[in-house]
Amino acid sequence: MNTLLLRLSGAMQSWGVHSRFGVRDTGLEPSKSGVLGLVCASLGIDREDDARLALLAVLTMGVRVDREGALKVDYHTAKDVLKASGGIKDTDLSNRYYLADALFLVGLASDDLKLLESIHSALRNPVWPIFLGRKAFIPGEPVWLQDGLKFGLDLETALNTYPILSDRQASERQRLVLEDQLQGVVVRADQPLSFAHGMRRFAPRRLTITFTQPKPEVS
Repeated sequence: MNTLLLRLSGAMQSWGVHSRFGVRDTGLEPSKSGVLGLVCASLGIDREDDARLALLAVLTMGVRVDREGALKVDYHTAKDVLKASGGIKDTDLSNRYYLADALFLVGLASDDLKLLESIHSALRNPVWPIFLGRKAFIPGEPVWLQDGLKFGLDLETALNTYPILSDRQASERQRLVLEDQLQGVVVRADQPLSFAHGMRRFAPRRLTITFTQPKPEVS
């Protein structure tokens, strides 16, 4: 097993999995659909290309929360919005939630080293702009980590042993969210099946949540 580590840091991030109508939610950690959407943009994979998305969807994902961030909400007003049923709505109102000043270490694990190498290279020089859940939310630091590709290291070990990214005390515990299809008791509907316009589809994914104490901050 090999693991690729990514840094997701920004003034604003949003990782919704239950957004409906006038409420646009965010999870407290990055969603798998959101992270793979970022990877697709880096690689230049069109959202209609379900076959290439399927190659990425088999990656196992984990998240270490290095800084929780603060949950915020914007009251959003938009005019002349297209309706799903056709026509135009004069005004569309929504509450849009996001995380302010959050910082995450994300791991993608696979036995396919070439796939992880291609993603690692693309994150350094992405084909299309990448963002943290919404197009307006750009990374505050590079997603690419120079030492982010860990050969022969499983997902949990890679996340546990990588130095802390934030300015928190090393003695503080970090939340660890690991994909665990066999024993996970937390279920989230963020396993992407298709990003195609008008045909976005997701499957449930099982997770285990634990805590870890990583090494001190990178100097």
